[in-house]
Amino acid sequence: MKSYYELTKPRITWLILVTTGVGYYFGHKGVLDWVTLFHCMIGTALIASGTSALNQWYEHQSDGLMRRTEKRPIPAGVITPRNALIFGFVLSCAGYLQLSLGCNLLTAALGLTTELIYLFVYTPLKQRTPVATTIGAIPGAMPPLIGFAAASGGLTIEAWALFAIMFLWQFPHFYAIAWMYREDYERGGIRMLPVVEPDGASTVRQMMLFSLALIPVTLLPRVLSMTGNWYVGGALIGGLVFFWYCTRMVNDRTLVRARSVLLVSVIYLPVLFGLLILDRPR
Repeated sequence: MKSYYELTKPRITWLILVTTGVGYYFGHKGVLDWVTLFHCMIGTALIASGTSALNQWYEHQSDGLMRRTEKRPIPAGVITPRNALIFGFVLSCAGYLQLSLGCNLLTAALGLTTELIYLFVYTPLKQRTPVATTIGAIPGAMPPLIGFAAASGGLTIEAWALFAIMFLWQFPHFYAIAWMYREDYERGGIRMLPVVEPDGASTVRQMMLFSLALIPVTLLPRVLSMTGNWYVGGALIGGLVFFWYCTRMVNDRTLVRARSVLLVSVIYLPVLFGLLILDRPR
């Protein structure tokens, strides 16, 4: 059971649920519907877990070639590819049904779209082109839309503002990971940007560009009256700190610098969304 649990990538699922919850919070009006929220969170968790399991089924051969993934349940021989496929498929179907029946069809459609893009577009492209990172940022930014749709039954510009924040945040976050494990990705045949252009100049440039673009985009919630001025101050400070950590890799592309960007990114996002929620007009 522990190995099947590992197939679901619980740490990633937890982050997905946090951002889904943020979307739901800004999508609801009036009294919070706890029953719908429950269905939204469980359904999203099932789809995210199923997607992770199916992704590991698809990539189990390349996972076996990389040190950071060689001990995952399938390449380690603990779970057979067939059983992982069935497990992921059942979880995905259960999640889709829960979102359909417990929330609405739009929410279920968004969940299904997220999984399809991740599995059938992003995952195959990883072994062909670095453009896969851009494609992968789309399903990665979908959870707030899922939560918003579950609460409101539709999508407004406020939902897309949350999507834009999540979309841009992923680039410096994942490029830092790609730089840290570039040799591993090369062994696994994954065409990440640091593998294709090993000097790292383009990787750092992309990290700086997207972290800089993130700063004005994080101000959209204030423009849309989703939050107050305290959030603006926090978003500006956090965004500048994030950007500064990325700039430090220009002349020092070391593992330590990349890890510091990764650490800042995983602190930055929950702090930003926390401020967004706490400073929401009552």
